[in-house]
Amino acid sequence: MSKEDYYQLLGVEKGASADELKKAYRKKAVQFHPDKNPGNKEAEEMFKKISHAYEVLSDPDKRAAYDRYGAAAFEGGGAGPRPGGGMGGGFHDPFDIFREVFGQQGGGGGSIFEEMFGGGGGRDGGRDGADLRYDLEITLEEAARGVEKEITFRKNVACERCDGSGAEPGSRKISCPTCRGSGQIRRSGGIITFTQTCPTCAGAGTRVEKPCTACRGEGRTPKNTKLNVRIPPGVDTGSRLRSSGNGEAGQAGGSPGDLYIVLTVKEHELFERQGEDLFCEIPIKFTLATLGGTIEVPTLSGKASLKIAPATQSGTTFRLRGKGMPSLRGGAQGDQLVRVQVEVPTSLTSEQRKILEEFARVSGDAGEPTSRSFFEKAKKFF
Repeated sequence: MSKEDYYQLLGVEKGASADELKKAYRKKAVQFHPDKNPGNKEAEEMFKKISHAYEVLSDPDKRAAYDRYGAAAFEGGGAGPRPGGGMGGGFHDPFDIFREVFGQQGGGGGSIFEEMFGGGGGRDGGRDGADLRYDLEITLEEAARGVEKEITFRKNVACERCDGSGAEPGSRKISCPTCRGSGQIRRSGGIITFTQTCPTCAGAGTRVEKPCTACRGEGRTPKNTKLNVRIPPGVDTGSRLRSSGNGEAGQAGGSPGDLYIVLTVKEHELFERQGEDLFCEIPIKFTLATLGGTIEVPTLSGKASLKIAPATQSGTTFRLRGKGMPSLRGGAQGDQLVRVQVEVPTSLTSEQRKILEEFARVSGDAGEPTSRSFFEKAKKFF
């Protein structure tokens, strides 16, 4: 089967729970199911891949083997599809997995049509809530040490008056007159009969006798929500954090969506980030570059001493081990790279000029202003 990362195929983190795996598989399976993509071979192949990935990761023993050895743990066992369409090596047909997850026995049932045509995925015709995105900007210092932020965003939550039912307190539910309580309607298209979710009751099979006056029968109302978000050390621009269940509320028993926090790290006035390393330029006096010495340089964790060797040339880069960014995956911390630029004085006192002129005379610079090595290379042009 696919050598692609099973977690990436399902769109979950490596530490995802069983419920998160199942929810992710449901969304992907609906998206790529062959019934929804007739004649699309790429969608059919992706459906097989995600079904195989879910089967492995939903089984604790198979998941442990995959986490340790990767897809190689199943090589030689016939994990790929057999010529007849089934799965070898103890793996199931992807449609069997689909029916198991969606609660379909045999080939029939309306669950798949509820998912594809508006039922949404909750039990009893409920619809899952939408996922939300929140863009958050942090500083480089916050990205280095980790930080907790309080964010405020607006989302649909379960109506407090009706507790999410959509019915005015004291009223009752009645059978839907359109589908007569089945939650589905059948439409004939020639020799094929299509089953789809009832548009009147959204697959619930019932309607409220009197809609809630607060949410007008929606079961949800918009509300500003505050949430504390813990940002781990080592994140970078584009890093995405998921807060499970903090998206929009579901309807009629549907599961809530997730909240995705997408991070942007502000540009820093001193440091430029290069992966897990930090880079900065520091000007030094030409006397220090010539004679050598020690200077203090800024780092994200405070000051650090940097030894400048005698005769250091402009553009020389020094490395401060472990003074860069922490690894998001728990590896070694990056380094800080310091490039020095030798400053030439723009104005001199008469005493300074006299001393430098004497230095030029003693060192022979007055008669040979360029280096001898450069002169040897360039003399053919003169």
